Amino acid sequence: MYEVFADLHVHIGRSENGKPIKITGARSLNFANIAKECVEKKGINLVGIIDCASPYVIEDIENFLKNGEAYELEKGGIIYKDQVCIILGSEIETAEINDEGKTGSAHNLCYFPHLADIKAFSNEMSHHIKNITLSSQRCDMSAYDLIDIVKKYNGILVPAHCFTPYKSFYGNCTKSLKRIFKEKFDDIYAIELGLSSDTFLADEISELENKTFLTNSDAHSLPRIAREYNKMELEDINFEEFVKVLKREDGRKILKNYGLDPKLGKYHRTYCEVCGKRISGNAPVTKCDTCDSKNITMGVYDRIEIIKDKPKTNSPDFRPEYVYQIPLSFIPGLGTKSIEKLLNKFGTEMTVLHKLSKDDIEAVMGEKIAKNIISSRTGKMNILAGGGGNYGKVEL
Repeated sequence: MYEVFADLHVHIGRSENGKPIKITGARSLNFANIAKECVEKKGINLVGIIDCASPYVIEDIENFLKNGEAYELEKGGIIYKDQVCIILGSEIETAEINDEGKTGSAHNLCYFPHLADIKAFSNEMSHHIKNITLSSQRCDMSAYDLIDIVKKYNGILVPAHCFTPYKSFYGNCTKSLKRIFKEKFDDIYAIELGLSSDTFLADEISELENKTFLTNSDAHSLPRIAREYNKMELEDINFEEFVKVLKREDGRKILKNYGLDPKLGKYHRTYCEVCGKRISGNAPVTKCDTCDSKNITMGVYDRIEIIKDKPKTNSPDFRPEYVYQIPLSFIPGLGTKSIEKLLNKFGTEMTVLHKLSKDDIEAVMGEKIAKNIISSRTGKMNILAGGGGNYGKVEL
């Protein structure tokens, strides 16, 4: 057994020849660049790229495998430079009937072991999606039906960013995942928390007490990879081992979840669409405390206050430690050039965030930046909560 860092939700902005995949993703965010970023700068050993059902990306993967630096594994996944295993995934939007009988939308992360599996999945989903080349497209079915197609091609399904007000199950579709998946609920081994929630909030919902929690970046640019990530214990980096981690089988498990303090997330607190302000009153906030408007975007914290059914102190024994992690790009005083200087000297972001002493950092960057990095590592920074699509801010 050995320990690895994993980020299982990274988008592709453009294909190698410039075709759009994730419209809001950076142009530099392609399959090959993600692999290189994980090895050279981030120190990520297991990465889930979740736009691999696009025919444009499938073509890129086939070309990537021809260059001799990467190869497919019998147990699933693609190994690059013997340092990172790429898990092929697809983010699919499903149509759900919400608790009020209206149509809501939810995102699902679908992971597959082999290129042949995701190619077959892509072909079938092209009959249910208007444009299979683009990321996170709406399909004409519920996740209840989608999971059968995913399993048909040897895949697994993980509900994505479960609590965000847009495109998530708890955020705008239901108070209960079990209501959506019914008798198939046991085939959901894990959920993704999302940037605006954490273990302590999610563990207030009793139906999640036997599910594994994932903390992933949902990266739309290369620097955002590993702003949230997981530390896993497994025997090797491949798809089969990844699934065992989610199932907590044979000693495989998540050792730690590293995530933003939920207050840094874009949707942590409720936001007034009329006043354009985050509402920081006692949760749950259901109307603006300034203009009295009910035209609001419900925050994750406020939504969980509505649907929770147990105290947050009752986490299951297997639940790993949740470590509040502030990525280098969020730390005051660290711009692009400063981050590059750190990485050129010390290797990867994981090394800077986890291994270096204050003296190591100070020798390269000076006392002020060294102090800020150590303060972020030890949770000694104040945070102004985010909401309404605006990230929270770290304050000295």
